[in-house]
Formats: sequence, structure tokens, C-alpha cells
Amino acid sequence: MNVPRYPSAALRLDAGAPPERDDKRTNDTRALVDLPTREAAQARARTLSALRSRGLRIGVPLALIVLWQLASSLQLVAPETLPPPTVIVAALKELIADGELQSAIGVSLVRAATGLAIGGGIGLLAGLFAGLWRVGEEIVDAPLQMLRTIPFIALIPLFITWFGIGEGAKVAVILAATIFPMYLNTYAGVRGVDPKLLEAARVFGLSSRQMALRIILPTALPSILVGVRYSSAVALLALVVAEQINAQNGIGYILVNANQNQRADIIIAGILVYAALGIVTDLVMRALEHLALPWRPRFELA
Repeated sequence: MNVPRYPSAALRLDAGAPPERDDKRTNDTRALVDLPTREAAQARARTLSALRSRGLRIGVPLALIVLWQLASSLQLVAPETLPPPTVIVAALKELIADGELQSAIGVSLVRAATGLAIGGGIGLLAGLFAGLWRVGEEIVDAPLQMLRTIPFIALIPLFITWFGIGEGAKVAVILAATIFPMYLNTYAGVRGVDPKLLEAARVFGLSSRQMALRIILPTALPSILVGVRYSSAVALLALVVAEQINAQNGIGYILVNANQNQRADIIIAGILVYAALGIVTDLVMRALEHLALPWRPRFELA
């Protein structure tokens, strides 16, 4: 009869096995039970994070406005130099009541949109030409890289010489400012396509035209839309400069008249209108970007 050399140890091992399996089964059950609780906690954390983010976005500007008003009320800042927010709001109401602000915003937006459409279109075509064809890169890239180092403000005297002091010079300034952001983002997007995708397309027998339409352009679209968004912001920046060229209408015309009449409240009100246009334009571009790219994931650290 064969008797185990260490019977007590064997008994301990055999006796200990079932409890280990039971413990594992118990832990799995607890994990399943706790899963909804963890998901609810994560949802609460996301909600609190969103509320905190919105609170900071709204609270910080409001705090700055309150400090601004207090500084003016306590005579820490001369009202002639920096009027309080209440005076600026009154100036905005005055401009709106006269209908001058609404008309000026329409004129300025048309200028910015015209320059953006022409300059952005040129930048888009140049970026596609340089990105898709090597000969295009050799023809287009070097001159544009050289020209983009020149500030568009430095070109104003040249544009006045070419187009006079009318609308042509103003649109030309915006056009010159928006070409390069659009070109750089389009070129980078086209050249950033994964070579493995192109190799797979060649294996499946796609022609160059099919690869451009089905692979390269869809892959480069996020970068192109970033270029559109950035060019829109630059167009409004250039608009501020362009409307100082013998402005007869638009927001710049209001600022020039306010400067001549020493109306700091209207000047600051006009600057705030420019800022509001920039914020609204950026929100619109973001919305269009999300609509055009619903598949693109969004990453947040917190």
C-alpha cells in the first residue's frame, strides 16, 4: 500500500483548493456588483469637471470686470484713460440705438469674408499642388516660405500703391494674411498621409486620382479645417489693420472717428466688438469642424 510521505501536507493542499476558487468567484461577483457604482462615480466626476470648466470660463472674466469697475469707482484709474465697464456698455447702447454698429459689423464681416475666401482659396490650391506633386512643391513652396516671413502689415504701402485707398487695399491686406496659414496646414495634411495607406491603395489597383479623392483628401481634411479656422482668426486680425486705411465705413471707421473725438469709451467698445466677432467666428468654425469630422475622437486629460 502506497502511503504519501507527507500526508498532512497533501490534506492541507486538497482542503485549501476549494476556498481559493470560492474567493475568486466572490471577487468577480463583487466586481460586477460594483461596476454600476464605478460608472456612476465616473459620470459624476465628468459632470463636476465640466461644471468647473464652465465656471472658470465665466467666473474669471466676470471677476476681471468687477475689478475693473472697482478700480474706476475708487479713482485708481482715470476715467478718461480707461472708462469703467458701465460707461462702455452705455456707449455700446448708443451705437446700437443709432444703428451705426449693426451696419458697421455687416460691412466689416463682408470685407473679412471676401479676403478669407480669396486668400484661403489660394492657400488651399497651393497646398494641394505642392503636397500632391513634387514639381508643385519645387515651384510653390520656396517662394511662399520666403514671402510668409514678411509681416502683412509691411505690405500695406505697396497695396496702397497698387490698389489705392479704397476697398481693394483693405481686401488685399486680409488676403495676404490668410494665404499662408491655409497653405501650411493643407501642405502638412497632404504630406502627413500614412505611406502604408498609399501602398495598400496601390495593391488594390487604385489610380492616382482615386487615391487623391478617397485617401489623401479625407486623411488631410482635419489639418485643412484647422487651416480654415486659423485663417479665419487671422482674417479678423488683419481686418483691424485694414480698416485703418482711409476707412469710410465699418468698425474701423467708428474707431477712427472716436479717436478724433477723444472717445475712449467708444474705442474700447469697438475693440470688444472685434473680440466678440473673433469668439463667434471660432465657435462657428469649431461647430463646422465637428460636423465635418464626427468620427474624430476628442481627448481630455481632466
